[in-house]
Amino acid sequence: MLGSESGSERTHRSWLFTLVVVASVASVLWMAAAGTASAQTDPRDILDRIDRLLRGDSSRGVATMQVVTEHWERQMTMEMWSLGTDYTLVRLRSPAKDAGTATLMAGDDIWNYLPKVDRSIKIPSSMMGGAWMGSHFTNDDLVQESQMRDVYDVEVTFEGERDGDQVWELRLTPKPEAAVVWGYIEFLVGQTDYVPRWAKYYDEDGALARTMEYSEVSEFGGRLVPAVMNMQPADKPGERTTIRYEELEFDIDVDQSFFSLRTLQSGR
Repeated sequence: MLGSESGSERTHRSWLFTLVVVASVASVLWMAAAGTASAQTDPRDILDRIDRLLRGDSSRGVATMQVVTEHWERQMTMEMWSLGTDYTLVRLRSPAKDAGTATLMAGDDIWNYLPKVDRSIKIPSSMMGGAWMGSHFTNDDLVQESQMRDVYDVEVTFEGERDGDQVWELRLTPKPEAAVVWGYIEFLVGQTDYVPRWAKYYDEDGALARTMEYSEVSEFGGRLVPAVMNMQPADKPGERTTIRYEELEFDIDVDQSFFSLRTLQSGR
């Protein structure tokens, strides 16, 4: 049965809907835009593909997110728009009591709009490490996952066949000046389709903190995308956050002016 959040959980929520979209899509679109990659592919080229193909030049999508914790369960539906890697707008469509709540990311700045009080709030850096709506994503995922090439150094740690699948395993290590929460991140990605199999996040002590698994590869807008992403914390195996894309279209007609505080507050 669906549970409800406690008063403290409601107080703690930061309403950062965008981080869910960016954290998942940034990892999702490891797809082949120009056929099979060669064995000599530079790992930096793979990150460049992520930056270029993250959401196409622009995108619009609809996704549901289900959060399961030890004490409660919650499901939300979101509509989101993006332009490149710097602009994202996400608006909650359901449940009805939260409909209209929205988040805007422009560069490194993030604003949340709360329709019940008709107020927009800029998110301070002190809140970036907090969880969003009790999910297993952090606010920091929003900015860092959309700027992976700038934040992480990358190397290929394995290249070859696993379970009949030709794959690369990549390790992303934060650059010395990067302010990130992870000690390093590992990705397993297919060589022929650039679709990810999993991503593993490790803390600064090298202990596994969480795992993202990808499934149900589907075609959206002519691209192969895992339609389902499932995030599980290592220390709470019974908990998870699952994202399922219902709609996803690329290269839509939208420009920078759309990603404004006015649009954030308009309910569009």
